Amino acid sequence: MFHLHRTLTTAALLTGALLLLAGCGGQSAATSISSSASSGAGEQKVLHVSAAASLTNVMQDIAADYEKQHPDVKVEFNFGSSGALQQAIENGGNADVFVSAAQKQMNALEKAGLLADGTRADLLVNDVVLIVPKDSKKNIATFEDLKGSAVQHLALGEPKGVPVGQYSEEIFTKMNMLDAMKAKAVYGSDVRQVLAWVEGGEADVGLVYATDAAISDGVKVVAKAPADTHKPIIYPAAVLKDSKQMDLAKDFTQFLRNDTSEALFEKYGFTMAK
Repeated sequence: MFHLHRTLTTAALLTGALLLLAGCGGQSAATSISSSASSGAGEQKVLHVSAAASLTNVMQDIAADYEKQHPDVKVEFNFGSSGALQQAIENGGNADVFVSAAQKQMNALEKAGLLADGTRADLLVNDVVLIVPKDSKKNIATFEDLKGSAVQHLALGEPKGVPVGQYSEEIFTKMNMLDAMKAKAVYGSDVRQVLAWVEGGEADVGLVYATDAAISDGVKVVAKAPADTHKPIIYPAAVLKDSKQMDLAKDFTQFLRNDTSEALFEKYGFTMAK
């Protein structure tokens, strides 16, 4: 039986960092995902992309398209919370491209001088939604309903390192509900863990991105967070200054903005940033 935890341990926060660092020498099956098998030719260039967990599905599809057009390239991903990925990069992890689910993490890397000049750009826009298990019989239809006794466990991203958790705290602060919600909160290491808890009924309700809710058959959206309750949810992308594949990394970030990639992002519910 899976147990929910009210706090995310330091070890859990470092997991993404350690796995990404491990990626310097070999691919980790737990968090590093290749969109295709190695050709065995030995001449392939490997591009390492660190991306927010909420991008998992769409980025794999985009990488598959990229590899078809560039058969000499293999794209390897590390997906996780933006905070854990930021920490891994700061600690010397092997990454050529970083796509964050919030500006905060990219700002920190830019301030530290870790981004390649002129490569940072806003890529996507998302929304935060309130979800319940698909078969939920509880009368939860609004954010105000979270105050009721029907909600015992509220799944949120851990706010220190998970952007959706940071947005959630902004929303509850704006609604004057933060203290009450903290008493019910269970914190996940990334947005996909929050989604899984609600899908499995281990949490009565949760806050995730609209795009995460859209790919799940196990949850239903009951409310969307008003835009004036949180900062705009913008995903920036950038090439890392220490990239060993600088030209390839720049080409891939441009590929993320072409018509084919835009169609895939929109298929998964994202909106392209202006």
